[in-house]
Amino acid sequence: MKLMLVNTSSGLKPAYDKDFDEKKKLKIGETYIADIKLVRNPKFHRLFFSLVNLSWEYLDEKNQKGFKNNVELWRKYLIAAAGYVDVFWSPRQKEYVEYPKSISWEKMDEAEFHDLYDRVRDIVFAIIGNKVSKEEFDNILANY
Repeated sequence: MKLMLVNTSSGLKPAYDKDFDEKKKLKIGETYIADIKLVRNPKFHRLFFSLVNLSWEYLDEKNQKGFKNNVELWRKYLIAAAGYVDVFWSPRQKEYVEYPKSISWEKMDEAEFHDLYDRVRDIVFAIIGNKVSKEEFDNILANY
């Protein structure tokens, strides 16, 4: 069970109705272990995916075909290019290969995510920088 909690002066309180319903399942007098993490900023999370999607639109048709016309492959490429990868031995290729790590809420905290965003943004501009200025791109991204 996962609960989103808000720290108040009177203690931790469920953040949403769903969390309140889950908390009601906990028995009074029982001892529980909690893993407390600061939740990533959901607006910043959406901004990351807007960055990926908008930068995809700036790729020409040839480059999009290189990613099989799949924005998800583009997203994974950007994450891997930013160095956020797991390395494993591929028995089929007979070499070590890199695979982009998960950027799920549970796997990455706010600071890591911000660092990834900055690195991906730099990679995007290295690729599409000749088509749009950073200022123009940021203005479009803000309204995306």
